Amino acid sequence: MRAGATEEGICLLEFVDRRMLETQIKRLSKTLKTKFVPGSSDLLHALDRQLQGYFLGKRKEFRLPIVAPGTPFQKKVWEALRAIPYGSVRSYTEQAEIIGAPKAVRAVAKANGDNSIAILVPCHRVIGSNGELTGYGGGLWRKQFLLKHESKIT
Repeated sequence: MRAGATEEGICLLEFVDRRMLETQIKRLSKTLKTKFVPGSSDLLHALDRQLQGYFLGKRKEFRLPIVAPGTPFQKKVWEALRAIPYGSVRSYTEQAEIIGAPKAVRAVAKANGDNSIAILVPCHRVIGSNGELTGYGGGLWRKQFLLKHESKIT
């Protein structure tokens, strides 16, 4: 995975083979008026420790500040994602209803896809209304892995 942080919080956590990774980095660089450069920080070390705990089944919540620039609508969608309990799933329709925009299912799905902080902003927990796995920038096989991982530990 590739991670990025500002002094204020984690702004990027994405799979290195995600097709949109470079686009996300360019968008974040422009929005945050900064450049991504290799390095480390206390936040990135904390992220690493917390991700290790998550994958070992010892952590269900992340306690890290997040910097997620976006439109007010995107931010609302991302906050709703963060409210989905570990080991649970919601449909895109349910997410649209939760944010008070029941007719905006496609816009909710697009905002999920624009999320640049995988796992911490758990867009993998959103599925189709029919229970099928749909749409995940990291690949459906990863979505399935993450959901299975969380269901084994709850």
